[in-house]
Amino acid sequence: MNALTDFTTDAPVQAAGPFAGYDMSMIETLVRKSVLGQPLVDADTETAIAALLDGSDRCVYFLNAHCANLQNRDRAYAAALARADALLPDGIGVDMAARMTGTRLSENLNGTDFTPALLQEAAARGLSVFLFGASPGTAQAAAAKLSSDIPGLQIAGTRDGYEGAADSQAAIAEINASGADILLVAMGVPMQELWIDRHLDDLSPRLVLGVGALFDFLAGNVSRAPSLLRRARLEWVWRLAQEPRRLAKRYLLGNASFLIRAGRHALHHAGRDAVLKRGFDIAFSAALIALISPILLLVAALIQIDSPGPFLFRQVRIGKNGKPFTIYKFRTMFTDAEARLAAIRALSDREGICFKARNDPRVTRVGRILRRYSIDELPQIFNVLFGQMSLVGPRPALACEVDAYPARA
Repeated sequence: MNALTDFTTDAPVQAAGPFAGYDMSMIETLVRKSVLGQPLVDADTETAIAALLDGSDRCVYFLNAHCANLQNRDRAYAAALARADALLPDGIGVDMAARMTGTRLSENLNGTDFTPALLQEAAARGLSVFLFGASPGTAQAAAAKLSSDIPGLQIAGTRDGYEGAADSQAAIAEINASGADILLVAMGVPMQELWIDRHLDDLSPRLVLGVGALFDFLAGNVSRAPSLLRRARLEWVWRLAQEPRRLAKRYLLGNASFLIRAGRHALHHAGRDAVLKRGFDIAFSAALIALISPILLLVAALIQIDSPGPFLFRQVRIGKNGKPFTIYKFRTMFTDAEARLAAIRALSDREGICFKARNDPRVTRVGRILRRYSIDELPQIFNVLFGQMSLVGPRPALACEVDAYPARA
């Protein structure tokens, strides 16, 4: 594949190499979407794991903002990425670059979370794994951690990435002799991709992944960010705080450089107006959140005092190009409102598929005030910041409403 050419495809990949002779109609394949010219896998974790364990993709790398910066100036690394069978999106930077051109990726498939999930399924299938790379003793410690966390996982062997990688042919011989089905290579970017690219044809494992610092995380050499930061996709801030001297250039200067290149790419491919509109949405929504945060906290407290249950209401709506997303609003109804809808549908003030009742009995006391002044809509500012909605745009409809639209609509 040519990683420098924009494309989106869901066409099956033809079987080759160790998969020659397989009926590809029975094998999972992965959809790719172009981000900064790179064909990134667009799938959730479960789908991606099934496709990689069942399909013909053999050489797998993860792509984050740092990788994209490196690819831009390192021709050998860029060539290795171009020859990969699958590139998985890793981190908020890649997601932001995709959104700048109107592309939405299904999930952040970072190697630290994705690889153990893949090995969990591999263990269920009776597959074995070989760990190659990192400092002496780290691969063994990582293997012990994986064995503890994933009962039944077969560790075919380990080898460090220092003296153990000095003789590539000896390393390859040991890996192949182990009979491993999966090979994890942890030498850091770009060394691991260059090593895999150079030796892939000589390796026996059916699936080979470049996993960066995964072994250090598993061995406890480097601590992971708290779950709250990980959910907010700010793990890079945690790592920067731990190693500011080593990572300042990578995360501060590197991230800024990446976003500038992503913006230029978006201007070229998505058009100036689209980029300016998204920039306005980000700047205005972020400023508005900072300005009204005390009001948001006060409203949240009032809702919970008035009626039991969460202060936020989450609902799946249909966004641009028919893609579903979760909309946020302040809860204005009792928690059993959905269950009571059928009983009061006749009270609707309008005809058609959209229910609306001025005196809806499901609305709480605080909820009536929030609705009257449209305060319940304020949390949608976060949807705007996340790129799921725009400050100027149509009302996102429910899936059942979209299903009931006439053909013209």
